Amino acid sequence: MMPDRHPAGLFANPATVLTGTLLSLVVGAGAHYATSQAIESDAVARFRTMARAAQYTIDARIKSYSDVLRGTAGLFRATEYTSADEFHEYVNQLDIATNFPGIEVINYARTVDPAGLADIDRELRGRMRALGIRGDAPPLVPLPGRDSYTVLLYIEPRLKPSLEKLGMDLEARGYTRQVLAHARDANVLSASGTRIALQPGPNQSSQALRLPVYRSGMPTGTVAERRQAYMGSAGIGFSVARLVGGILDEFPVKGTRLVLTDLTEVPPEPGEAPPRAVLYDSLATAEHLHPPLPPDDDSVMSTSLPIEFNQRLWRADFSIARSALYTSFDMYYPWLAGFAGGMSTALLYALFQTMAFSRRNALRMAEDMTRELRASQAKLQASHEKLRMLAAHAEQIKEGERKRIAREIHDDLAQSLLALKIEAEFLANRTRGGHRRLHARADATVRQIDVTIRSVRQIINDLRPNVLDLGLSAAVDWQVADFSRRTGIACELLDDDGDYRIDDHCATAFFRILQESLNNVARHAHATRVWIDLRRHADMLTMTIRDNGVGMQPGCRNRNGSFGLVGIEERVGILGGSFSVSSGPETGTTIVVTIPVTGPSVLDGGLARADAEAVAA
Repeated sequence: MMPDRHPAGLFANPATVLTGTLLSLVVGAGAHYATSQAIESDAVARFRTMARAAQYTIDARIKSYSDVLRGTAGLFRATEYTSADEFHEYVNQLDIATNFPGIEVINYARTVDPAGLADIDRELRGRMRALGIRGDAPPLVPLPGRDSYTVLLYIEPRLKPSLEKLGMDLEARGYTRQVLAHARDANVLSASGTRIALQPGPNQSSQALRLPVYRSGMPTGTVAERRQAYMGSAGIGFSVARLVGGILDEFPVKGTRLVLTDLTEVPPEPGEAPPRAVLYDSLATAEHLHPPLPPDDDSVMSTSLPIEFNQRLWRADFSIARSALYTSFDMYYPWLAGFAGGMSTALLYALFQTMAFSRRNALRMAEDMTRELRASQAKLQASHEKLRMLAAHAEQIKEGERKRIAREIHDDLAQSLLALKIEAEFLANRTRGGHRRLHARADATVRQIDVTIRSVRQIINDLRPNVLDLGLSAAVDWQVADFSRRTGIACELLDDDGDYRIDDHCATAFFRILQESLNNVARHAHATRVWIDLRRHADMLTMTIRDNGVGMQPGCRNRNGSFGLVGIEERVGILGGSFSVSSGPETGTTIVVTIPVTGPSVLDGGLARADAEAVAA
């Protein structure tokens, strides 16, 4: 009998069928498993990328709020006695409703000792009457064991719920008092973490940030100096719900839950219940203020990310149902891949498509992240430009105030002293022969008036030297001569004998840069000689300041609390110039400042220099 050669005979062998079936099952199961893992990994990566983007957005918003607070503190540091109307105008220019919608209030609190409570209480009650607010709150009185009080003095915007907090003592809570004291001593932003209820309902609490304000012109290098210069703090209050508002709307998939938790403990006051750690829950409603946390199983995908909030640590918990991240195709695709792999050689192609699909998703994700990073960088650059504009505006206000005060002293006090000197000299001359004792007293009075006039002139020159009105070259000559006279350090000026016709703002900035540089030499350089080179090339004005001192120590330029070189660099940046510092233990320190200028070229400076010598004399 001939053997059966029909193809079906091959499958009649149980071993062949079993081997083929097992191989198909193994390959199909492998394809199903690999595809499932790829889809799962892609879903996890997309979800974590979305969560990290939300984390970055929250950090950026907190940073922008901090920048607003720094600008507000800079206003009070530049002008110590800023009025309520000036503060009101400043906040109006910020347009917080449009630019910073999360900020609820911006305020300023003054710190006083027990003896100053009565004065600030009278001031507050007068302002409250002017604003039409009932002043039936009890008066501010000293309390046993308290040596300082931080009282809310200005609040913007001027809405009734906010204005009712005028006169609040921020140090009434012990923990808040500790946080404010630490911020004052360390010169850092502070956040006590105390929740402020805006209105009833879920997610209606707000948080506060405060920044210490020190008196302008006083040193703040040590804790003792900062305590001496401390005069209060500026603060903002913002809604946590508005801080995170809109973030979940940007997620490409819906149903994501965000829970924001404060991990830093806030000690309760005696008699108070411990505050709830959850700051925000996107699922909270009026009926369910505290919805339960998502179950810890495979049905939910979750991730937790840290958020730094100025000495405090928050945690952002993102969660979503896994099914929301999958399409209907994602649910059936593993079975399709397993079936194709078990039935034909299409397994390789299916695996290739799966890998290609994952690669395309990764590329799209990278492109999306790149676009988001570029957009975030553009926003950050815009924030930096706004902050620089605020700094330039504050500097312009400070220089204007200096000029106004110097002019008023010169026009009023100096003229009055001159008239008084003339009268005293007349009395001395009339009593020269017959009244010795009266003549001696009158002559002593004339000498005392002369000393006072010289002091007034020195004060005027410290505020804004009149020689600045004669041009930059004359002002530099005067400053060099005054520095050598005061410090005994030889100072040599090298220039091209010209009068640099530049605008007053640019000339004032150059003069202040020279002042700060020479002050640094006097305080730190231990130098015996300074060279100043002032030259103009085309439309660029360059000033080089070089000394033969000990040079800068490594890391001192970025030392905390040291703002001399930072201030110079900021002034130069505002003017669109360049700034460089080089230093060595054997070569001293060299500062080079270059600023573009416009207008006529260098003119003959002989007349201006002669006038400068007359003014200095």
